[in-house]
Amino acid sequence: MTTHNKQPPKAVGLYDPRFEHDACGVGMWSAWTTGHARGHLAGDHALENLEHRGASGADPRTGDGAGILMQMPDELLRAVVDFELPAAGAYGVLMCFLPTDPAVRARLEGQLERTVVAEGQRLLGWRDVPVRPEHTGEVAGACRPEIRQLFVGAGTAELSEPGRLRAQALRHPPRLPADG
Repeated sequence: MTTHNKQPPKAVGLYDPRFEHDACGVGMWSAWTTGHARGHLAGDHALENLEHRGASGADPRTGDGAGILMQMPDELLRAVVDFELPAAGAYGVLMCFLPTDPAVRARLEGQLERTVVAEGQRLLGWRDVPVRPEHTGEVAGACRPEIRQLFVGAGTAELSEPGRLRAQALRHPPRLPADG
């Protein structure tokens, strides 16, 4: 009989085993480096089979909140905004989880807008992300933020090729107030 003494791997590069946690896997849309969707979800029925691992807490309507988006849903976004969007690849969307207090939220939104302009980008508009509070569990509902999307068009210096937004880090990341 063969026995296996399985030890966790050692830290290498960006990987550090101290951050390992039990999980059953990850499902995500995959795409070619050209940006064209491959059209399948890695990990069959990943989103349909979360309950088997307890992806909800004591409140069965409060999930674990895991999610990742791998490609900009340009067609969907064009259908739901009431302002003009530039060509696909020439704009970005910030997912903003904001405080429910209107005064604090307005202050943070203003700071985000000023940062977009200071970075030489174009402010295109805001979108309120629709939510269905009746489907939100009590635990999640008690601390649910306002969810808004800020659409940002590439400044002319940010287009590395026709219609393609070049990724870059902010030179001066915004400082958010402690109360926000």
